[in-house]
Amino acid sequence: MNETHVAALDHTIQQTNRWLKALVNDYNFSDRHQAYNALRAVLHALRDRLTLEQAAHLGAQFPILVRGIYYEGWHLGSRSAPERQVDEFAARVAQDLPPQFPRDPVSVTKAVFDLLWRELDPGETAKIIDELPVPLRTLWPEAARRN
Repeated sequence: MNETHVAALDHTIQQTNRWLKALVNDYNFSDRHQAYNALRAVLHALRDRLTLEQAAHLGAQFPILVRGIYYEGWHLGSRSAPERQVDEFAARVAQDLPPQFPRDPVSVTKAVFDLLWRELDPGETAKIIDELPVPLRTLWPEAARRN
């Protein structure tokens, strides 16, 4: 691995690579590039579904590099996306995936949400999940859903 000799940057590169490796190993993505595309697409769809305050609270939990991916292309003036159903959210994820992506957007979303549940503060993440429409909560792992 390349080292920047800046501790904070080296740490975030290691954390991000650990997240990508987990997507490859635990969720059967073919490689880290495919895992990156999945992570990016789901994070953008989730970010755009949240209020500004919720999106900021969620983003604050991410490693620095993942936070950059999450905020990439975000327009502060835009309102939260109207997706309330699983198929609508999946269509939004599919928009950010490369053409002919080999996985369906629902399974991609579930894999990324499971990773987020494992990696982030459960209390803070549960607050975000509770604010989502009930159908979208089903995309999160069962342990993450409080109602």
